[in-house]
Amino acid sequence: MSTDVVIVSAARTPIATSYKGSLAGVDAFTLAEIAMGAAVERSGVPVELIEDIGFGESMQGGGNIGRYAANQLGMINLPGVAMQRWCASGMAATQWIAANIAAGMIDAGIGGGVESMSTAPGTSKPGPDGQPTFWLSPANLETEDAPPFNTAKGVGDNAARMAGVTREEADAWAYRSHMNAIRAIDEGRFDNEIVPVPLADGSTFSVDEHPRRNSTLEKLATLGLLNPFDEGATTTAGNASGLNDAAAALVLVSREFAEAHGLKPLAIIRGWASTSLTPAETGLSPTTAIPKALAKAGLSISDISSFEINEAFASVPVAAVKILGLNEEIVNVNGSGCSLGHPIGCTGARMIVTMINELERCDGQFGAVAMCAAGGMGSATIIERV
Repeated sequence: MSTDVVIVSAARTPIATSYKGSLAGVDAFTLAEIAMGAAVERSGVPVELIEDIGFGESMQGGGNIGRYAANQLGMINLPGVAMQRWCASGMAATQWIAANIAAGMIDAGIGGGVESMSTAPGTSKPGPDGQPTFWLSPANLETEDAPPFNTAKGVGDNAARMAGVTREEADAWAYRSHMNAIRAIDEGRFDNEIVPVPLADGSTFSVDEHPRRNSTLEKLATLGLLNPFDEGATTTAGNASGLNDAAAALVLVSREFAEAHGLKPLAIIRGWASTSLTPAETGLSPTTAIPKALAKAGLSISDISSFEINEAFASVPVAAVKILGLNEEIVNVNGSGCSLGHPIGCTGARMIVTMINELERCDGQFGAVAMCAAGGMGSATIIERV
């Protein structure tokens, strides 16, 4: 990159369980406004000097929530772009802002993402009889091995089968994820990144609520397979990610801008990459995105102090550990999708926010965050602690 892109602030809401959780009555527009407002306030960057917003959203009807939030926050000078790369939308939005800064097109911008599955609108299209029927845009053409609306099969089970991940390994990883997330919560590891959300009853929501303290391997083993008639199936509700609500935002600037305005960077974005495989291989896409992003950053796996590989299904990070030869002790040390949850358009940005704080906690230098995304896609971002 022609100039270092640095992150000067990061914020996220706590993650709620959709439909029945604390944010069931809070829409994506409000969540985005809260996360974005906190990130801007923490950054110390004058609002009039921020030049663009990239904000991921996946299930919110195709609007431009980043621009909406800017209007609500009084940042009328800020245009915005809605990014849609399914699970990697928030990561793609942050990468897009970084690319604009690296290219010298802007000096400062906001990246992030949001999802409120609780309040996501339904969509429809005319059916054979001309009457409206429920419709959701597919990530790929329906095939037997990659049904777009059965990701437990097309992503979770396929990744397990292709990488030799057993049901027991997937359950063990999911259990580990919950325990790691609970430990992180109890030790206050997320406190610096979370901005509380005020609720209608006058209370505030400030702690991730999806991790299960009472999870056990025995309980996980009793859960039925989501595709019980498929040979080699491993995926259950217990080793899959949840449906969740949250938002995350980061303020990115050039190193020169930070120095000129006396800003203290939290991290440098060293590189990123997105890759794609066949839809049936979606769950293996982090295994191609991570090496490509590392190459862009001029690094190798041994340089990385901490990884987070999103647990869309537990088989995804387990497969990556097996294929890439990763040390699982530095992978998902604070939990991930199975425990913290997976608010689709938000997760990629949330992972970067969390990695900034994890590198500080573990005194690490480089962190890698990666994820699969529907239709065969994968994305990874490498950051360096400052």
